[in-house]
Formats: sequence, C-alpha cells, structure tokens
Amino acid sequence: MPDTWFIRNVADTPGWTDGVSGTFVRLEPPDARFADTGINIHVLHPGEPNCRYHHESVQEDFLVLSGECVAIVAGAEHPMRAWDFLHCPAGTDHVLIGAGAGPCAILMIGARRDGATVHYPVNELAERYGASVSTPTDDPREAYADWPSELREVESPWPPR
Repeated sequence: MPDTWFIRNVADTPGWTDGVSGTFVRLEPPDARFADTGINIHVLHPGEPNCRYHHESVQEDFLVLSGECVAIVAGAEHPMRAWDFLHCPAGTDHVLIGAGAGPCAILMIGARRDGATVHYPVNELAERYGASVSTPTDDPREAYADWPSELREVESPWPPR
C-alpha cells in the first residue's frame, strides 16, 4: 500500500478492460491498493454492466461524470445522467449499466474493511444485461467464472480526448 502522497493525472493513466465490463482507470498505484478506499473511473458503453449485481458489507458511491447509465438498485431501474450521485449503504443490491447514445464515465468509490463480505443474488432485471449470477453466491470467483479473468491495458478512455 502506498505510504506517501502523490498526484496522478487521469488522462495519463492507462485504462484496463476485461472485454465485458467496460474500461476502468485505476487511480491507485499500479503495484498497490489503498487500505481504506477503492477508487476508479469506470467507462461503460451502452449495454455494458460494470460488474455482477451484488451487495457488499461496506458502502459504495457512484458519481456519473459524463453520459448516461441505468442503475439497478434493490431490483429496480433508475436512469442516471451526468452529475447524478448514487450512494449505496452496506447491504444495497446494485449494478450500473451503460445507456444512452455513447460512453458513460462514472467515478466509483468504495470503502475497504478487513472482513468485508460480498453477496451476488439472482436478479431477473440484471440478467437482461448479463449482470446477474445464475445461482446465488458469496464467492467472487464463482460469480465471475464465465467472465474473462485477464485484464488488458488499453488507452485511457476518460477524459475524452
């Protein structure tokens, strides 16, 4: 984990993709994770989910920076556009899906805590976007078994050039 402050320019930071869940720009150092907070900018094209529908035992927050997406929260669709903010307290089922005519950039921030847990429930609405598991699980490896496990580095998709 980084033990000193730093400044990073988002436009100079590479993007990462698995080919299924959009592209994200990791604001943490490439060789470390922040101990308390996860943070990245995730860019989704229309129809792309950012992850599997899930809830965690810690809070997560999402700020749409540009474009449009649909948040599926507690089993219901909620359209979001630039500058909409979504707060998910611990235990809130959710997933974000790219929408609109082009890419959507979302600042994603999540708490990290020792012993934090995650659960992936089955959700019919999320399944329409390929974002639901077929069997409930608490194991991320099982939840993502049919998604590519390798990330590849790509040019940063945000901010737009």
